[in-house]
Amino acid sequence: MAAGVRSWWGRRSLRLRLTAAAAAVIAAGLTGAALLLVVWLHTSLINGLDETALQRAQVVAADEGTSRILPDVPVTGHREIAVQIVDGTGTVRASSANLRGRPRAFTFPPSRSDTPHAHTIHDLPVPGGGTWRAVGVPAGTRHNPLIVYVAVPTENVDRGIARLAAGLATGVPGVVALLTGVVWMLTGRALRPVDALRAQTAEITASDLSRRVDVPPAADALGRLAATFNDLLARLDTATRRQRRFVADAAHELRNPLSTLHTGLEVAAHHPGSVDGQSLAAGLLRESERLIRLVDDLLQLARLDARPRLRTRPVDLDEIVYAEVREARGRSPLVIDRHAVGAARVTGDGDALTRVVRNLLDNALHYATTRVDVTLNARDDSANLVVADDGPGIPEADRERVFGRFTRLDRARARDTGGAGLGLAIVRDIVTAHHGSVRVEDNRPGARMVVRLPLENR
Repeated sequence: MAAGVRSWWGRRSLRLRLTAAAAAVIAAGLTGAALLLVVWLHTSLINGLDETALQRAQVVAADEGTSRILPDVPVTGHREIAVQIVDGTGTVRASSANLRGRPRAFTFPPSRSDTPHAHTIHDLPVPGGGTWRAVGVPAGTRHNPLIVYVAVPTENVDRGIARLAAGLATGVPGVVALLTGVVWMLTGRALRPVDALRAQTAEITASDLSRRVDVPPAADALGRLAATFNDLLARLDTATRRQRRFVADAAHELRNPLSTLHTGLEVAAHHPGSVDGQSLAAGLLRESERLIRLVDDLLQLARLDARPRLRTRPVDLDEIVYAEVREARGRSPLVIDRHAVGAARVTGDGDALTRVVRNLLDNALHYATTRVDVTLNARDDSANLVVADDGPGIPEADRERVFGRFTRLDRARARDTGGAGLGLAIVRDIVTAHHGSVRVEDNRPGARMVVRLPLENR
């Protein structure tokens, strides 16, 4: 039942929920204030009656201090006050006109301080009855002790408090309703910019992420929300443009080997006698290998863009370098020098770091003239891997651009090398995921790829 109510309430509009919450708070506040006012006023008026009764009792006690006590106690100007004077035996010695001939009506002990200790009396034997506040003070002499009791009716106080309570019971709901209407109107005005923001957002489509929403001039929560939303749109726009460019480049790169494969197969199918099967098979094999490498690189970049959780563990980077150098020597006649490779242990994904070393070696072997030098050392809390070649090198203006996807630097990055311009982009993404850095330096001649990775935390 409670879950159903919460679900129903959660589906109401924000304006309605805010107004209802404000109305509840206003109603609780006004009701509490009204109750406090009634209680405080009632207490103040009753205290005033108690003071009046005490003062009147003290006056009567002073008048009856003589030995001669008159049977009637004058209460001029206070006809509603009831007075009884009782002696030490409990006999009524005198009383006001409204208690004449009545037995003792008060039995509580007298108050001997200036602070009234009044009692509420409900069964006072006077015409009309009602509720009374009574006090008693000592009087007389030591040999003739008396107690003067004075009672004051609370009828006027009760009637006034009842009228006040009735007025508040009528007025508070009206005030709550009025303030609720004001809150409803103000909430609508306050949420109007939110509705405008929603309308502008609804007009933004995936095909046009360059649009932005209007930022309110006030530096409040709504203004910060609009600015944050614009920042989100900017990041989405950048990511979408990058993704579209990546898809277009990937499609272009895939089209070339697929076209070559299709052309070769089409020629073989339509002119089987004019085709050398061995040369055709070798050409198709080269294109298929190129296609496999390209698809593999694209898959690796897609995984890196998805930011998967790396399977980190302690990795001996020198062992990866030794293994990749051995594999590279088996497929290249160039000299690959690894004598400067030292021990270095890092925390990372072994397969991803293997891909880094392999891509760096492939890149160096593509452009080296005679040799490739590999260096690895641990210094300043980082593992420093350097792969240097003696090829044409990379101009300083292009040393950052070379890490972009599908980037080729004119002749040095021509398609006949078999690369698609993704190897160094993969290196940058993997190294960045390992909280490292990669840069290009001049090798004179050639280029040096310098990778820094944090060492394993011991």
